Amino acid sequence: MVKVLLTLNGLFYRAAPRLRERVERLGAEFAFLDSNRLTRQDLLTHIKDVHIYIAGVEKADRELIDAAPGLRYIMKFGAGIDNIDVEYANEKGILVTNAPGQNASAVADLAFGLLLSGARSIPQSNAAVKAGLWQAAMGYELDGKTLGLIGFGEIGKKVARRAAGFNMNVLAYGTYKDYNAAKRLNVRFAELDDLLEKSDFVCISTSLRPATYHLINQEKLAKMKKTAYLINIARGEVVDESALIQALEQKQIRGAALDVFETEPPAARIAGLSNVICTAHIGGATYESIRRIEEMTYQNIKRFIEKQQPAFRVQ
Repeated sequence: MVKVLLTLNGLFYRAAPRLRERVERLGAEFAFLDSNRLTRQDLLTHIKDVHIYIAGVEKADRELIDAAPGLRYIMKFGAGIDNIDVEYANEKGILVTNAPGQNASAVADLAFGLLLSGARSIPQSNAAVKAGLWQAAMGYELDGKTLGLIGFGEIGKKVARRAAGFNMNVLAYGTYKDYNAAKRLNVRFAELDDLLEKSDFVCISTSLRPATYHLINQEKLAKMKKTAYLINIARGEVVDESALIQALEQKQIRGAALDVFETEPPAARIAGLSNVICTAHIGGATYESIRRIEEMTYQNIKRFIEKQQPAFRVQ
């Protein structure tokens, strides 16, 4: 019998209520571990006799792969695969797939929510009124401002589409350049330094890989406008957090809105800054996106059990 293990935030699992039942109907054995209460040792113990591992944010690295001699398939319950050692899995003959694009609308919605919150200091004003303070807070309009997108994949494109509704100028930087989409969305590609120097808002939506680790560092932050706002809905490690803290404390940039951090939960120093808006890595946390990923996960398990090639293989 094929044994399937899913490790995921319990909130996400409850938003995909039929996955266990549907997988068990395929004749597989299904187990779930809540990542909120999961230790590394627990995972290494439970993975030993697993054939299909569905990973949330847990590291599927060499240690985990070697701890599961029967492992044949690693699936990412989402798009980003920076927590999976794909190269080593391929060496071991283990199939790896992800679910690209399924949470792009959710993440783009959050990105724009954070952008608007930063432009108008919405969370700060909310906190002040609830604390009994009635005071005006000056902000900025989006109309005519420049939005710089670091990453122009599915999420970046959806953010650009939303920006069009606010009459924003959009620049994009990344190794992947979809010129047809850029033309359709009125986006202009730019080099990173040029984008940073010209943008009023910089939104990071690129994947984490060696080339993007600490892509935004002290040098790059120094190129941004003093009135600029940084939004990160990608991975925390794309930004050098120590350099960002320094830039924010010294008012080198106006502020930041962060859904991701180098260490999660974040350190008190960055979370406590008055010019930072923080959310708890909720970019993909919508019922709609989780159910799309649930469906893709089920279909790929079904294909694997029926000895068909699963979709979205990563190599």
